[in-house]
Amino acid sequence: MEKIAILCSGGDVSGMNPALKRFVEYAYVQGLQPYFVFDGYEGLIDNRIHEAHYHDVSGIVSRGGTKIRSARSARFKEASFRAIAAENLKKRGISKLIVLGGDGSFRGMERFHHESGIAFCGIPSTIDNDINGTDYCLGVDTALNIIKNAVDALRDTASSFRRAFVIETMGRNCGYLALVSAITSGAEMCLVPEIPIDYTEYKGCFESQIRNGRDYFIAIVSEALQNTKEVSEWFETELGFESRITLLGHVQRGGNPTVYDRLMAYKFITYAMNGLLEGRTNSVICYNKSHFNFKTIDEVALNPYRLDEELVNLGREQFAPSRCQM
Repeated sequence: MEKIAILCSGGDVSGMNPALKRFVEYAYVQGLQPYFVFDGYEGLIDNRIHEAHYHDVSGIVSRGGTKIRSARSARFKEASFRAIAAENLKKRGISKLIVLGGDGSFRGMERFHHESGIAFCGIPSTIDNDINGTDYCLGVDTALNIIKNAVDALRDTASSFRRAFVIETMGRNCGYLALVSAITSGAEMCLVPEIPIDYTEYKGCFESQIRNGRDYFIAIVSEALQNTKEVSEWFETELGFESRITLLGHVQRGGNPTVYDRLMAYKFITYAMNGLLEGRTNSVICYNKSHFNFKTIDEVALNPYRLDEELVNLGREQFAPSRCQM
């Protein structure tokens, strides 16, 4: 029986467990023996590689995170440790590997493939949604829904106390989570690196809104800007609004995977496994304009990710400080 393995690398996302479930079940459909690699590339090096069976994935589809855990590995950057990882796979007769992770993980896997001959397919998996070449990464929808629920709850208390709430989202250097959350939650301010706005320019607009009855504010700020505290202090000193900061932090990564992320997990895994069985040896399965397609590591990792221009334009229009009637 041909053997295939799967691992998770980098940050965890909700959707990885549904992907693991599909991986095991579809492997058996295709006549393959599935293996789990625990703790990412660290597990490859330390030989934490185990056969996977139906009972291993029973009941995990509704759980966030990843049952096989994830890790970042400095050792995998060294050729000597990659050689150990390759030997651990070859001893078990594993010739194919699926990697749930980001572009850094894929770049490491490309080097590993050329050195070892082990075929792999990468599945973009990060709530930051910042991987070039794909419109969507596994876990993003769940993260957005967690942010939505948090913002809706904070709006209730903001309106009850005449307060400004400054909410910081994750996203590393990408403003996707903040921008989409701000648009869909009806926030009054959105600050992301892709739309350079000086928050002090909002003063005239917000003063106009206050005169016309505005009695609370919701501001959503990308962590990339590192100015959440400054924005909160600005609301108090310039507008006279009591202000509170909410750092959503790692709560955005966890939680019950949404229906959409579960479905995308199943689709990503299916396409990835089919690609490996069809002879693809070194690719990433991407999602663009409602279609799945395979791309090279160079297409994914060599170019910076850019937010969709239509989304950016919508944000510019929605959150322009000049939009208010004075």
